Amino acid sequence: MAKGTVLLSMKGINKIYEMGENSLHVLHDVDFEVREGEFVSILGPSGSGKSTLMNIIGCLDVATSGTYILNGKDIGKMKDKELSKVRNKDIGFVFQQFQLLPRMTVIDNVVLPLIYARVSSRERKARAMVLLNKVGLGDKITNRPKQLSGGQQQRVAIARAMVTDPAILLADEPTGALDQATGKQIMELFKQLNKEGKTIIMITHDAKLAKQAKRIVHILDGRMYSAEEYAEIYDEEGVRWEDKPTLRERRRRRLNDD
Repeated sequence: MAKGTVLLSMKGINKIYEMGENSLHVLHDVDFEVREGEFVSILGPSGSGKSTLMNIIGCLDVATSGTYILNGKDIGKMKDKELSKVRNKDIGFVFQQFQLLPRMTVIDNVVLPLIYARVSSRERKARAMVLLNKVGLGDKITNRPKQLSGGQQQRVAIARAMVTDPAILLADEPTGALDQATGKQIMELFKQLNKEGKTIIMITHDAKLAKQAKRIVHILDGRMYSAEEYAEIYDEEGVRWEDKPTLRERRRRRLNDD
């Protein structure tokens, strides 16, 4: 694990949805820590609880119980207005479907978080231009999203996520809407940003994509495992080793089938 300052610390996080007389326990006693400068992927299949965890990390939802400290702030004690400020200042979101506003130009999409943060117009434009040049789109500032390729749109989204200089970039399936070659380019951009010191958390169901991060944690059935813990319990397909038939059993079944 990286030796930097702890930016994110979750201890005993549970999420329970109440549905009338029934309840759905989605996250079970999740412990998770991310240090400054890490690039961590959270890997899990559909229904594993990774989207719920992402929403809690991104302060889009709150835990039922447990402690969540982000960049020195106790998230569990915050009200909606305070959480909104955290989302704007401390977290840069990168979504699978880009989430760009179609009627706004590239530069107007990028400066949007700075408008909410009440940054001056001159500084907004200056910050946006630095980042758009960094992602290779300095010549596309007056284009609208529909005039860009998928990869270019995701680069705009990354620039927007970076514009407030957040503590963490939170990327949800960032290559999911892209072809393989373009997805590779986006991952190279993430690696470069991480090399420059940016802390990144990536949520994905794709094991190959997850391996491009510096550290992998697994989530399955609402429980989190380190890569080492997961490998001791599950195979690569998420099946418990103890539930898999032994070689002798498989031979016996083949003989019975014959």
